[in-house]
Amino acid sequence: MEKVELLIKGFVTNLVFSAILFISAGRVDYTQGWIFLSINIFSTLMNYFTIHKNSELITERSRPGEGIKSWDKLLLGLSALIYVIIIVLAGLDSGRFLWTLNFNWIVSISGVILTLIGQVLFLTARSQNTFFSSVVRIQKDRGHVVCETGLYKFVRHPGYLGMIVSLMGLPLITTSIWSIIPTLIAIIILFVRTSLEDKTLINELDGYIGYTKKTRNKLIPLVW
Repeated sequence: MEKVELLIKGFVTNLVFSAILFISAGRVDYTQGWIFLSINIFSTLMNYFTIHKNSELITERSRPGEGIKSWDKLLLGLSALIYVIIIVLAGLDSGRFLWTLNFNWIVSISGVILTLIGQVLFLTARSQNTFFSSVVRIQKDRGHVVCETGLYKFVRHPGYLGMIVSLMGLPLITTSIWSIIPTLIAIIILFVRTSLEDKTLINELDGYIGYTKKTRNKLIPLVW
């Protein structure tokens, strides 16, 4: 049942965001909107087929247990709001008022490629980490241990790296220069969340300090 809920929730969420984009654009013949909808449907299917066999992780991501950090709830809410702003601004820009002129297929397809790369990074990280929750919490109820294999050998938070790469593709998909501004804000929030989560794991998860000595970069290989 949870598997079906996961798939339905993914489709409904993407349809809502796509509807917001089309409404903001004010027209149905909005190429960027159809590209956005298509890539989101494909991403939803990727998300489902890479997790549908892991019922425990589905439960954790859809109904996480106790111990969620209050600052994480705030950042998640803020991130959701910023994402809606990105979509609305993109629709108004490249769909309704044409502040950014001349739709370019190469730019939009480049955004699709970036988004897919980000999704692959995110989903690979999730498949490699049994404790890949949707919130920041120490999962004592699930026997939380450090994941240090796969992508986690290179950076400590590859899932966030994937999310950032995907976000970078959004202004390109919609060919909207103005949507870059809130996208940068959303990326900054992910950097903040990465830093706060890393500090939480250092302070509260056994073995994590030792892991940081082997995998020194939080998010970007050889940089940070």
